[in-house]
Amino acid sequence: MTTPCIITVAITGSVPTKKDNPAVPITVSEQVESTQASFEAGATLAHCHVRNDDGTTTSDPERFGRLVEGLRKHCPGMIIQLSTGGRSGTGRERGGMLPLSPDMASLSTGSCNFPTRVYENSPELVDWLASEMVKYDVKPEIEAFDLSMIFQAVKMEKDGKIKGPLHVQFVMGVKNAMPVDKDTFDFYVATLKRLAPDATWTGAGIGAGQLMLNRWSLEAGGHCRTGLEDNIRWNKEKLAPSNAALVKRVADLCAEYGRHPASVAEARKLLHLKAAA
Repeated sequence: MTTPCIITVAITGSVPTKKDNPAVPITVSEQVESTQASFEAGATLAHCHVRNDDGTTTSDPERFGRLVEGLRKHCPGMIIQLSTGGRSGTGRERGGMLPLSPDMASLSTGSCNFPTRVYENSPELVDWLASEMVKYDVKPEIEAFDLSMIFQAVKMEKDGKIKGPLHVQFVMGVKNAMPVDKDTFDFYVATLKRLAPDATWTGAGIGAGQLMLNRWSLEAGGHCRTGLEDNIRWNKEKLAPSNAALVKRVADLCAEYGRHPASVAEARKLLHLKAAA
């Protein structure tokens, strides 16, 4: 397997705080600095949330705009993916940043249980978010927390609600959702290949499953996500020193599987995105 590996860095998320790990970037300036270091370590895609001054997650377009501006300046060509996740709202405010026309945005095509709540994505909201992504030429990354979300994404592409080819992220390890399970992972890969042969995919492991998903994904020819959003620990004993350190760990792993970290140009070509300006 010689396909370059696109390394996604999930820099902040909506849960980790500096109390959990002092390395978690919270302010926009901290996020830009952390992403730049991750970019230099080998990441070519940044998955981004933003926070209010009190640390709570928000969909504030102004904050997203400042983050996008900073990343475009300091990480030239890096693929910017903004989160439309549910912790920053319950309705259409979750897509308020899409007029910024980032390269990509996350899109969950169904609902599931999270540790303490239901991650609710109604059919009406999913369709609206998808339509806004088409309107602003934003490629969705399908966040698949269970198998039904893959089938729904394939149907939406066939119905013209999503522009293909699909890019799907298999999320495993969220409490009360799909656990980190190798047989299930293999079935995900085989099912996506059967239903959407031209699709690309990324494996995302939460918590202790992060490194395991990195290895499974590299071996199976997919792409990898890492970062402090998903795992604030380097291992069971120590806190992760930074987003960049987690990225470097994946970049170093690539050689074990005959792979190399994708460059900006390679990542954009693999994901069928426009070349960097």
